[in-house]
Amino acid sequence: MPSLEPYKAELDYSYAPGIFPSMECLLSRPSIVRRVLVHSAAAGREGVGKLIALAEEHHIRVEEADRALARISGKENCYAAAVFGKFSDALDAGKPHVVLHHPGDSGNVGTILRTALGLGISDVALIRPCVDVFDPRTVRASMGSLFQLRVKVYDDFDEYMKEYDRQMYPFMLDASVPMGTIKEVPEVYSLVFGNEGSGLPKEFATFGQPVRIESNDKVDSLNLAIAAGIGIYYFTRNPG
Repeated sequence: MPSLEPYKAELDYSYAPGIFPSMECLLSRPSIVRRVLVHSAAAGREGVGKLIALAEEHHIRVEEADRALARISGKENCYAAAVFGKFSDALDAGKPHVVLHHPGDSGNVGTILRTALGLGISDVALIRPCVDVFDPRTVRASMGSLFQLRVKVYDDFDEYMKEYDRQMYPFMLDASVPMGTIKEVPEVYSLVFGNEGSGLPKEFATFGQPVRIESNDKVDSLNLAIAAGIGIYYFTRNPG
């Protein structure tokens, strides 16, 4: 494999910085891992030892790369990273989806991926323009959850809707009802969340049943990752 470059979206590979994200990559998708990088200061660390053993089990090259790890993570205390080939998934048409429309923050998207997985939703769609799901910052924020999910990026929301005919729940204020009034949740549905700053465009009020998370007047809105977590929790805990 050629020398590693700083991450760019046009590369066909990316990095999972951190021991835990690297381990998740190796456990969930070992076939895409091209090599594992470890820090010289990581000798004797239990997590790194397990990571190396797992890489060797799959015949994946392990190398010491202090400078590359600092460059990839932007931190001096990154002890490991997996170098993996980018992948594309098809979403499961028979399962609930989370749809993120024009999300702009890697940390939010990574957190939502982790939350979706933890609460039982394994299919996530992103609508361009959006965060690069393979950016190492997104991967790290997801704590490796990305590798256990089915994630697909669409050029626009129309493309997504043409592929999936289902009940939509856009989270917005226009024409919405309080989320708590939704008592019967269908088996198949999509929870749609908008951009951190602008939310969803007004026309989304015509897509399915818009819902809102009720809060007091002390704040004007909730953080996207928090709102998504609340929405995912409610819908996955209230089956029809």
